[in-house]
Amino acid sequence: MPKTSRRLTVHPPTLREVEVVRTVDITPGMRRITLAGEQVRAFTTADGLARPAFESPGFDDSVGFYFPYPGHPDPVLPVQGEARLIVPKGPRPLSRVYTVRRWDPEAGELDVDFVRHGVGAGTTWASRTRPGDRIHFSGPSTSKAFPTGADWLLVAGDDTALPAIGRLLDELPPGTRAQVFVEIAEEAHRQELRELPGVDVTWLVRSGAPAGTVSPLTEAVRRAEWWPGQAFAWLAGEHTAVRDIRRHLVEDRGVPKEDIDFAGYWRRSEVVALDDDGAVPDPERTVTPFQRLHDLTELVAPLAIRTAVELDVPDLLSRGVTGVTELAARAGADERALGKLLRYLRTLDVVTETKPGHYALTPVGDVLTLDFIADRLHSAGVVGRELLGIHGLTESIRTGRSAYASVTGQTFAEVRAEQDYEDRHLERLAKFQPALAGPLATSGLLDGVEHLVIHSGGAGAHAREYVAAHEGLRVTICALPAQADWLRRDLPDTIPDERQRARVDVREQSVFEPGPEADAVLISRAFKTLPDADAAHALRRAAENLLPGGRVLLIEEVFDADALDEHDGEADLIGLVCHGSGLRTAAELDAVIASAGLTRGSAHTVGLGTTVHALHRSPSR
Repeated sequence: MPKTSRRLTVHPPTLREVEVVRTVDITPGMRRITLAGEQVRAFTTADGLARPAFESPGFDDSVGFYFPYPGHPDPVLPVQGEARLIVPKGPRPLSRVYTVRRWDPEAGELDVDFVRHGVGAGTTWASRTRPGDRIHFSGPSTSKAFPTGADWLLVAGDDTALPAIGRLLDELPPGTRAQVFVEIAEEAHRQELRELPGVDVTWLVRSGAPAGTVSPLTEAVRRAEWWPGQAFAWLAGEHTAVRDIRRHLVEDRGVPKEDIDFAGYWRRSEVVALDDDGAVPDPERTVTPFQRLHDLTELVAPLAIRTAVELDVPDLLSRGVTGVTELAARAGADERALGKLLRYLRTLDVVTETKPGHYALTPVGDVLTLDFIADRLHSAGVVGRELLGIHGLTESIRTGRSAYASVTGQTFAEVRAEQDYEDRHLERLAKFQPALAGPLATSGLLDGVEHLVIHSGGAGAHAREYVAAHEGLRVTICALPAQADWLRRDLPDTIPDERQRARVDVREQSVFEPGPEADAVLISRAFKTLPDADAAHALRRAAENLLPGGRVLLIEEVFDADALDEHDGEADLIGLVCHGSGLRTAAELDAVIASAGLTRGSAHTVGLGTTVHALHRSPSR
């Protein structure tokens, strides 16, 4: 069974302006807005940028709408670039994401359903908009096809997931078997959904209980009859319910994580409305320069939160372990000391005290139960282990070299040599590769290539896309022993087709060794960890055995000094403390390329704005 059960399609980021043509209340709890306009077709922006027609092939495709801030007539909008949307920082756009309920390419119309409850920018706009009003939106950035290889589907969601569930049933392939569970606020919110043989739909009513305070959805899935065969699960709705259902499926039903698509569409939290309009949330927060500086330099809060994650406190609280005594026993902690930590976390609004000595997660604390957040905060996590190097920042700034060994006792290269860490690192990387590898495979960059050498942490996922798209292509993956070991174990799952997998070879060697003769060498995001001289040497070696007319395809993020970004700056510093390198500017990358004796032939943008540089050996070489 392939690890990715739903084929991914990437769409060019595009900002569109459309008009409201119809509004209808399909139930007392749901309003449908129909949108249309010239920009759902292919169009050219005022700046002369050609944009493709709107596409929405996936039943759970989402688009982002841009709303005006209170008191302002026009929204803050991203700026359309050639390959991305450029988001302004002060203020940022007020945007909310919604599912495409219906897309009719012939009529050029899309329907978007809005749940009518609570206070929110989207909810209020939907309740007040009228035909003729205009609004901007972008997306979907990606679409997923229906899952393949499953014997039946388990679908569960609340009111907010109804648009996707309704579209799924409308477009479900013939013969598909499915169990569908839908949670709604009240009986009047039932919708007429397409009825199909082999599909059981169960409606669950909260009967007046506020959304997020009870979870009939969770209990219904737990009690459901488990059909024979391989299941694929699609879950969406309130974060806590989705998390608990996913846990049940993985831990109790034995469903592989890769066969579960899940999205926490919303979290229960308090919304502060404007004083003069109770239906509009107040986005303003007054922060003095002193408070801003305090927030930037405070150390206790992030360390305390990381300690809680390392002790599994958020996970235990979410599982119903609330008392300090039991929490301490389960976490292997001193009860008195843990009580101090919980008291402090309460001041941060991470936990709340339900009764003396008993705690629960707040909406902020609930986010800590997400796997990718915990991985970043836990010192043993894939990202968290790398972030430990930041404690050596002062030394690295003084010396210009890595300080990772000084603060952890081993180099980061030694960490990467640990098989367990490398396995988890590569599993994480593999999840993000289809959005790049799929578009690259069909971009034309590999046309005419008979033998491709790959240096990439996500090499297996890349190879899968390339051999599937190019029938005569052979691929050699060059990897260090720990990565090579993982790849050999992983390839049968990643490339289940034996004939395609037979065209992929894994060779143990580093990026500093010349590879086999090839028409092209792909190097993806391998140089952030290398100093300039080492990166140039690796490029020279990569090009050493290129066949006549061959090229190096280089993917490497660059630091845009003209558009400073906090996350890029963070990645740059982590690269410095861990590896003595970091992100390069475009000019610095050009210098490395020139030092390697290569010239840039062309640059291509693929997927979600990723640049692929085609490099050739200089004529004198």
